Order: sequence, then C-alpha cells, then structure tokens
Amino acid sequence: MGYPKFDSPEEEVKRWLKHIALICVSEEFQCLKRELESLYVKSNMDNVRIAAFQDALYAFLAQEDDEGHTYQFNSC
Repeated sequence: MGYPKFDSPEEEVKRWLKHIALICVSEEFQCLKRELESLYVKSNMDNVRIAAFQDALYAFLAQEDDEGHTYQFNSC
C-alpha cells in the first residue's frame, strides 16, 4: 500500500489521522501495546505506556509499509 498521497496537505493530514486512529482502536494494536507494556515493566523501562504505544504504532506502520495493509499480531 505504501504512504497515501493526496492533493491538499489538509486532506492528507485528515486521512493520515483517520488511518492512525483506526490502527489505534484495533484489537490487534491494543493487544500488541499491552504485550509491550508487560515486557517493558519487567525490563524496568521508563515511561512504559508511552514507549509501548509508540513502538506498537511504529510496528503497525512499518509492517503496512513493507507488506501492505495487513495486521497480523496474533499473540493475545
């Protein structure tokens, strides 16, 4: 799928925000985020919730860039 391209910057931002929001409310994202939080707590990391959120979001966006629009984190 790659990164979406649209005519106006405002429209592009709106589409990206919608896209990211859909990722963040998905069960797969929430599951990965919880799993990362658990691992990070055990590792005594700082800002566990923020780090887990950022890393989970990055993982979804990177996977999407590499493989298209596919979410397959089925560890929960």
